[in-house]
This record gives sequence, structure tokens and C-alpha cells, in this order.
Amino acid sequence: MTSTVDTAAADASRSTPPSGLIAVARAPGWVRYALLAVGLAVAAWLPNGLYPAVAVDILCWALFAVAVDLLLGFTGLMSFGHAAFWGTSAYVTGLVAIHAGLPFPLAVLAGALAAAVLAVPIGYLAVKRTGIYFAMVTLAFAQMVYYVANEWRSVTQGENGLQGVPRSFFGLDLTDDYFFYYAILPIVLLGLAAAWRIVHSPFGRVLVGIRDNPARARALGYPVHRYKLTAFVLSGFIAGLGGGLFAVGHRFVSLDVLHWTTSGKAVIVVVLGGIGTLWGGVLGAGVVVRLEDWLSFSGFEAIGLVTGGIFVLVVVLFRRGIWGSAAELAHRLAARRR
Repeated sequence: MTSTVDTAAADASRSTPPSGLIAVARAPGWVRYALLAVGLAVAAWLPNGLYPAVAVDILCWALFAVAVDLLLGFTGLMSFGHAAFWGTSAYVTGLVAIHAGLPFPLAVLAGALAAAVLAVPIGYLAVKRTGIYFAMVTLAFAQMVYYVANEWRSVTQGENGLQGVPRSFFGLDLTDDYFFYYAILPIVLLGLAAAWRIVHSPFGRVLVGIRDNPARARALGYPVHRYKLTAFVLSGFIAGLGGGLFAVGHRFVSLDVLHWTTSGKAVIVVVLGGIGTLWGGVLGAGVVVRLEDWLSFSGFEAIGLVTGGIFVLVVVLFRRGIWGSAAELAHRLAARRR
């Protein structure tokens, strides 16, 4: 007997064209394993081909982008306030690492949990709205968090930020970004695996059904607001993982991590990679972070002009993003061969 979850998922898949994630999921098993092997190989090679600090930033932003895509691509909620969770985790991680002296994975976990806790009241109020109203509510809450961090100088140090965030890990020397990259890589892979499991679970299928037809999902008996809130909190937790690692990686936490432009950059990364593809966020993070690093070292000051131009170009020419367009092209070529 077909469950109502599967029915909703089937309706959703018929009502929307297949995303890059679905195209990959429908590929033969050897293709999926080959892509996984290539991805792991690239992840293992990255600090050898790039400046290690840039490779660390790519991992952190990849988690952030995947968190945003979990909400935007699979729940249909555009958040302009995810910097609140990224930044809150960064501050909590920094404070725990500095004052408690815990190993950095525990400090990052504390920051991610703090981000998830913050996401509960914000999400509870925000998910009652949709579209631009949801985006504006999340932006308003993020600006409130930014204001609190700026004014609570006794804790956050205000504009000076938290300095000297340690990278302690059971006596190991992780001052070198090269070794720190490999220390955080398992955490990032676990975060990405968790996001993949979420979107491939019955829960993820319901989210897609809610995204495409909330009225039908509600008629089938699903508590739509509760599912949206759960997705919001999970997204905040994954964003918190990235923010905590970012704080430890830079050994410094400033107010920039809470600024609205940080949320905007995450959305740009997701759109460039491909909305609703999950792995597109990882690819988009690599492109944006590497491009910004290259432009900054070349002495070019108008970095936003270049990244904005590329963003417009991708939106116009590749509406599914880089990953989504590539997956769609591969799907069409495979269909022609059949």
C-alpha cells in the first residue's frame, strides 16, 4: 500500500522538473559512487592545490550554503537572516574555546546547539509567513541579533571582536591551516551527510510536498508549520556547524559574521551552485571563495562587481545553477542514448 508520504512526493515530482539532486539519484549506482569518490578525492586534495586557509573557508561556506539550500531548495523558504545562526555559533564557539578551554570540536558543537536553540523562537514566528514576508521576518531577527552582539561589549567585545580563539585538540598542534583542514574535514563530511540523509528521508519528501503544494500537504494531514519549523531548526544547526568552524579557522570573530551581507552571500552561493541540488552549494562555495581570494590577491578592489556580474550571468544563462544545469544536461544525454 502506498503511504500518503509517497503520494505527496510523487505529486511533487510530477509538478516540478527534476532537480540536479533527483537526476543524480536516478543515475546508475556506479555513477553515484564515482561522483562520491571524485568528491572525496577533491576534498582530500584541496589544501594541496589551494592556500590551506582558503580551503578551510570553502569547507565552512559549503556547510553554510547547504544549510540555506535545505530551507530554500527543499522547503521553499527564502531566508535572509541565516547569518544570525552562523554568527551566533561563531561567538558561542569562540567564547567556549577561550574561557572553557574545550577541544574545538566540542566548542563547535556548543555553538551549533546554540544556533539551533536560537532558531526555535525565530522559526516559530517566521514560518507562519511565506514568500517575501518570511524573508523580511528572518532579516529583521538577524538585525536584532547583530544589534545585541554590537551592544553586549562585555561578552562579545563589540567592534573589536573575539580575538585569539584557540584550536586546542587533545594536545595536537593545529596552528598550521594545512593540518587544521584535515582536522575539520570529518566534521564537515558528517554535516553534509546529515543534510543528505534529511532530504532523502520521508521527512524530506514531505518538505518537498509542502514546498510545491502546502494546501495539499495540509489536506493530507501533515502539520505544515511544524515541519517547516523542524527544517528551520535543522538548517540553523548545520549553519551553526559552519559558523563555529569558521570562527576557529580564523581564530577571530567579528560583527561581520552577523551582518546581513553574510546571509546574502550564502544565498548567492546557493543560486550559483543550484537551488534544490544540495551539492550545488558546495560547488558554489568553492567558486565564490576561490574567486574572492584570487581577486583580492590580484589587487582588484571591486570584488562585489565581479561576483555580482557572474551571479547575473549564471541566473540568466544557467537558471538551475552550475550543478543543476550540468546534471540536467547529463540526464538529457543519457535519455537520448536510450
